Amino acid sequence: MLQQPNRLVSLDALRGFTMAAMIMVNYPGSEEYVFFTLRHSRWNALSFTDNIAPIFLFVIGVSITLAYTRRLKDGSPKGSMYRKIIFRSLKIFAVGMFLNLMPDFNFSDIRWTGTLHRIAFVFLFCAVIFLNTNWKQQAWIAAILLTGYWLLLTLVPTPGAGKVMLEPGMNIVAWVDSKFLPGKMWQGTWDPESILSIIPSTVSGITGMLAGKLLISDLPPAEKSNYLMIAGMCSAIAGYFWGLTFPVNENLWTSSFVLVTSGFGALLLGALYFRIDIKGYKRWTMPGVIFGANAITTYFLADVLALIFYRLKFGGMPLNDLVVNGLIHAGMRAELASWLYALFFVAVNFIPAYILYRKKIFIKL
Repeated sequence: MLQQPNRLVSLDALRGFTMAAMIMVNYPGSEEYVFFTLRHSRWNALSFTDNIAPIFLFVIGVSITLAYTRRLKDGSPKGSMYRKIIFRSLKIFAVGMFLNLMPDFNFSDIRWTGTLHRIAFVFLFCAVIFLNTNWKQQAWIAAILLTGYWLLLTLVPTPGAGKVMLEPGMNIVAWVDSKFLPGKMWQGTWDPESILSIIPSTVSGITGMLAGKLLISDLPPAEKSNYLMIAGMCSAIAGYFWGLTFPVNENLWTSSFVLVTSGFGALLLGALYFRIDIKGYKRWTMPGVIFGANAITTYFLADVLALIFYRLKFGGMPLNDLVVNGLIHAGMRAELASWLYALFFVAVNFIPAYILYRKKIFIKL
């Protein structure tokens, strides 16, 4: 447990609102009734939900630049930083495995991938890249990785098929998983957190590192905000047009998907930075700041609390079914009832996040 250092409030707010959104879409009142945009897209498309994970990785990249620039200036030895980076990545991965096993802890049906696993790999690779490159080299690495991933998926035939394929479960990404990914896959024959998609998801973090470099530059604060939003707009537009030939797809984490979602991340950060850190309007952002101060801890607690609010039965029925069915019988649209319960669950998770924040307890995995 660490005392909270000086923080960029807008970054905490974006991290926290993103985590709150992640909990909201992960835990609808009913999986059967969910608004379209609160689901992950089945394949080529972009819903609200699809944006959440890459924006969180973008925020991680910003945090890496802010934290490790300071440590390098303080003269911290790289060897010590490497050990801490690896240890932190292992801790995040281990927590992800614990959540995958919970509540039954059936090791014979284990999944080795997930949101926290992806976060662990992206943090590890981005932090190592940051310690050994400057921002121009990071930009080149991002461009090379996105281009290489695009060429791999669009020029290399799927083994066994004899042709290039981008359909679900029938592409080179799924083929690599079928050969090298242990355990079960989320979709049976393929997994959205695949081995190869670690490559472009790392670029989601690198784009955040570049945004962080802008934030610590000597430019006037208003110019930083403007450049962030301009860069975000350009990235999103570039991703859209790239998507005409290489579809925007979260499941494959396509290169176009990276540009569009990183663009949205930069737009949001630029707007929040202007509103919060420059203009000083902070009161309305406090829920985001509170969630953001202990983001991964809150994610963990959400899975634990879900055992009560989604599994524990009251009168023979889980609480979420009781509430959603009651609202539907009262005349409410099913999708709205499901969403309201999801928002209620977000509010439940706010309580421990608020307690930790008030007690100045900041848990860093």
